[in-house]
Amino acid sequence: IAKKTIQLINTMASIINEDKLTAHLLKVVFIPNYNVSYAEILVPACDVSEQISTASKEASGTGNMKFMMNGALTLGTLDGANVEISELVGRENIVIFGLTSKEVNQLSTSGAYRPYDLYQSDHNLNQVIDYMCSITPDQEFFDLKNNLLNRDTYFVLKDFEAYRLAHEKINNMYKNKNNWYAKVIVNIAKSAYFSSDRTIKQYNDDIWHLKSIK
Repeated sequence: IAKKTIQLINTMASIINEDKLTAHLLKVVFIPNYNVSYAEILVPACDVSEQISTASKEASGTGNMKFMMNGALTLGTLDGANVEISELVGRENIVIFGLTSKEVNQLSTSGAYRPYDLYQSDHNLNQVIDYMCSITPDQEFFDLKNNLLNRDTYFVLKDFEAYRLAHEKINNMYKNKNNWYAKVIVNIAKSAYFSSDRTIKQYNDDIWHLKSIK
């Protein structure tokens, strides 16, 4: 599934990047072997940091903190460090969407989730899924469709409409430059909380209980 997803991204890139109407406005780039050297270029250039792991499904990383520190606003779920970022900057300076951890766990245990029903009832979702299968003559991505409609372990379809609306929201926010830069400044300032010095001190206070060396 992971390999098919990467293949889908690159297939979509070839379609979008060659579209004569939009090629000068929109590009899709998949970077293989992402590393620190790439990050040094990409992170400072980023305006929106998408951190969209399903709530409760991802261990907290530090990538979103690096984007935040360099002035990107976060568009994400309430997962990992997004929770702390949201608390620090306030909901007006971040765009949060999707299920909460509690809702994900309830759906997982209840067995009530029916992704195929969402596919049938949501016109936008239906178009996206069907288009995904139509972009190659042999329906190369049918396995992805089948996985989403019959399993969808990460509740991708459940979060789809909220994700679409989150994009509309942050696009509208970006149009007001003064307001956008005010939010950027708040994010940069609040990123100080993620200092390694503070983090290590907190670990020591809560867990290690070591005496500091003067």
